[in-house]
Parts: sequence; C-alpha cells; structure tokens
Amino acid sequence: MQSELREATWGWWLALLIGVISIVAGIVVIAKPSHSLSTLAVILGIFILVDGILEVIGAALGQAESPGLLAVIGVISVIAGVLLIRHPLGGVRAVALLIGIWLIAAGMVRFIAALTNPENRLWRLVVALVLGIFGVIIVGSPHIGYATLAVLTGIGFICYGLSMLLVGWAMRIVHHEASTPTAAHPAT
Repeated sequence: MQSELREATWGWWLALLIGVISIVAGIVVIAKPSHSLSTLAVILGIFILVDGILEVIGAALGQAESPGLLAVIGVISVIAGVLLIRHPLGGVRAVALLIGIWLIAAGMVRFIAALTNPENRLWRLVVALVLGIFGVIIVGSPHIGYATLAVLTGIGFICYGLSMLLVGWAMRIVHHEASTPTAAHPAT
C-alpha cells in the first residue's frame, strides 16, 4: 500500500512547479496586458499543451479517480494548445473562444473531481466554479476586449495555479507519509 502511494504521488513537485508557473504567468498577464496577443497566445498554448500532456499521462497511468474524464480534458487541452501555438494571430475572437472553452472544460473536470474526492472539497469547488464562470463569460462575449481578456485569463491562471499548489502540497504530504516507516507495524 505504501509503495503504491509513493508511486502515485511521486510527481508532487511537478504539480507545485506547474502551480507556481501558472501563478507567475497570471500575474504577468494581468500586469502587462499591452503585450501582443500573439505572445499571450503562444505562452498560453505552451501552458495548455504541457497541462494536456500531463493529464493524458496521468490518465494512462491510472493515477486519477476518473481516468477517462482526465484523458478527455487532456486531449482537448493538447488540441487547444497546438492550435494556439500554430495560429497565434488567429485574432482575439479565436483566442478568446479557445481560452473560454479550455476554462469551461477545466472547470467541469475540476468540479467533478471535487465532488468525487472529499479532500479540500470546498476550495476545489470554488476554483472549479471560478474557472467555469470565466470560461462562460469569455465564450459568451468572444468580441471581448484584449485588456478584459488578459485580466480574465490572468485570474484564471492564478486560480488554476493555486489549485495546483494545493494538489501538489497534498501529494507531497501523502508521499512523505508513505515514505516514512511506521512504528505501528513492527516486524514479526
């Protein structure tokens, strides 16, 4: 049991790293909304692509309670990431729609995961709802201005980053506890 927990939580540091990178990206996007849309699209595309690949890997390794759902969001993320990287000048409307769809999908997956796992349920539900709401706002108004898009995207990055920090920290605790020999079960 302990070796399975150690294997399932080996990537705790990766979740923390993704969380930090996401928070930093969110702050940069909010602080510098005047940078070009193509740069934002490529950076967002790389982030979404990496996130999607990690989710597909997690689903393939069976490290999630809902591997099928995780695989679907991973594939959607990979497709959105590649499109953003390949066509960064597709215009504000296309980028806004991709970001909105990704936020809605990520929010839905996080919401379902929060309902199936009681750990930190309230925080995970709040993050999922915020992601979903921002996604709906963006999809509902694809002609949204660049500054508004940058602020909403930045807030989405920060919320996602905070949730990944929470997941990574929880994984670290479980990994540490699984790696520590217990005195309750002495060798016989």
